[in-house]
Amino acid sequence: MNRENSGKSSYTPRVVDAQLQRSLSLSGAVIIEGARACGKTMTALNAAQSHVFLDSEEAQQLTIISPNLLLEGATPRLIDEWQLEPSVWNAVRREVDRRGTDGQFILTGSSVPDDDATRHTGAGRFLLVRERTMTWHERGLSTGGVSLSALFDTGSVTPSTDSLPFEDAVSNLCTSGFPAHIHRSPEDSAVVMSAYAEELTRADVRRIADIRHQPETIEALLRALARSVASEVSFTTLAKDMRSTVPDISAETVSRYVHLLERLFALEATPPWTGKLRSRASIRRSPKYNLVDPSLAAALLGATPDKLMSDPLTVGLLFESAVLHDFTVFIEALGGRAHHYRDSNGNEIDIVLTLPDGRWGAVEVKLGGNAAAPAAPKLRRVAEQLDTPEPPSFLAIVTGTGMTLPLTDGCVTFPLHALSP
Repeated sequence: MNRENSGKSSYTPRVVDAQLQRSLSLSGAVIIEGARACGKTMTALNAAQSHVFLDSEEAQQLTIISPNLLLEGATPRLIDEWQLEPSVWNAVRREVDRRGTDGQFILTGSSVPDDDATRHTGAGRFLLVRERTMTWHERGLSTGGVSLSALFDTGSVTPSTDSLPFEDAVSNLCTSGFPAHIHRSPEDSAVVMSAYAEELTRADVRRIADIRHQPETIEALLRALARSVASEVSFTTLAKDMRSTVPDISAETVSRYVHLLERLFALEATPPWTGKLRSRASIRRSPKYNLVDPSLAAALLGATPDKLMSDPLTVGLLFESAVLHDFTVFIEALGGRAHHYRDSNGNEIDIVLTLPDGRWGAVEVKLGGNAAAPAAPKLRRVAEQLDTPEPPSFLAIVTGTGMTLPLTDGCVTFPLHALSP
């Protein structure tokens, strides 16, 4: 889409819109960060009154001749891809101080600068908003019957027999969540996601770091991450998985490359829940790594809908990736965080959602609806081991093909295609 001519009337609303407006009311400048092509520019344009694109030739000339002109225009003013000219950061910071007014600038960026300390000088002047690829709800694939906000308030769901055929769930997993591609078929999504992965390996990583390995090394890492998507995996394990392609790869090098993928927002680490336990078990501290979109993982694995119909294990991995992705978007819209939990006794909770006011909820992911009821007692038992000031607001079994129902043990179950903010 042509950014200059894109009208606000054609904009597809995003969950992050409300976060952006709230942040603009509280700060002089807001930074929208996220993976390339996840929709940051369009989201920012929808809220901005003027804009400048730093990847344009005109803007590049202005940064040399008269950089202050980049900041002139109706507010909020969008400065797109600010990391291409890092000095813009300090220029915006100074201008925010001079004006003393909220909602002046929106900055967008597809990578985090290597010197993250630069950004810390904006404390009190900048607020960060993370944008991800589109959720099932944003793509129009959700009935919206279960609101996460309402779930925290009531802990209950309205029963519904509406369910999703398995083949439709598989198709959704293989369809891109990048805004420009949400109406493409799974087959076409695989083509564009493979191209996205190639761009990551051959251009994006090398744009932010000087690396000695060939692009095939980053590609091998992406495939290894796809095989363990939305799972805890160590750098040592990833290195072992890669050695058939890159015999000399070390865990230390893998760690560095994982960090680069995180800086590009192509990879996200979900941190462990780190509270206290009522048992003698110890909490595992490893994060879960999730690729930017389940369709990217599917493309890296060569997982077409036809192949996945006879591969429930891979479908389960991709489905957990989708559930984690969507809950992360929705909980951050509420001001909260997504975590996971696993202890030394092997007990685990796929997703732990926490809010600033102390409320929390636990989510177990099951692909098939018939697995929901048997999972409820265990989820209740594990949740009771978490030593928290408040009991959980809800315990939910999220399925790919099930119905929306209350279960025993105070749990509820619903399919991902019912979830909304």
